[in-house]
Amino acid sequence: MNPYARPAAYRESSVLTASPEQLVVMLYDGALRFLRQTEAAFGEGAWKHGGDRLTRAEAIVDELLATLNMDAGELAERLQAIYVYCKRQMIEARLERDADKLRTVIRLLDDLRDAWAQLAAGSQPGGTTPGGGGSLPPMVA
Repeated sequence: MNPYARPAAYRESSVLTASPEQLVVMLYDGALRFLRQTEAAFGEGAWKHGGDRLTRAEAIVDELLATLNMDAGELAERLQAIYVYCKRQMIEARLERDADKLRTVIRLLDDLRDAWAQLAAGSQPGGTTPGGGGSLPPMVA
């Protein structure tokens, strides 16, 4: 068996069985992984590799932005503003080769990731959603 087949099959199974909240957490995890790889590459002067990783992180933030349910009101509008700000910071980080701008994005997305992870844990069987929930978060269109 291909040594890469098992991890790929596990990831596919995880995605197919995940709740919408868990999928959002997975997206944040991917964006954060690529941003940290970009930060490390920029620190080593590996601009091309860092740029490639940053492109992946930007694509994930684009997906987070595209899947916002803007009918969800103020929370969706705030998330949209944060994602647009993150995109702007990533573009500037690429142009200026500025790891500080990446760290700002990492902090923001890390905080959002933690909030979504709590929401996902509350939506598990036996868990409770914050505020007594019951409606899907503004990510799910």
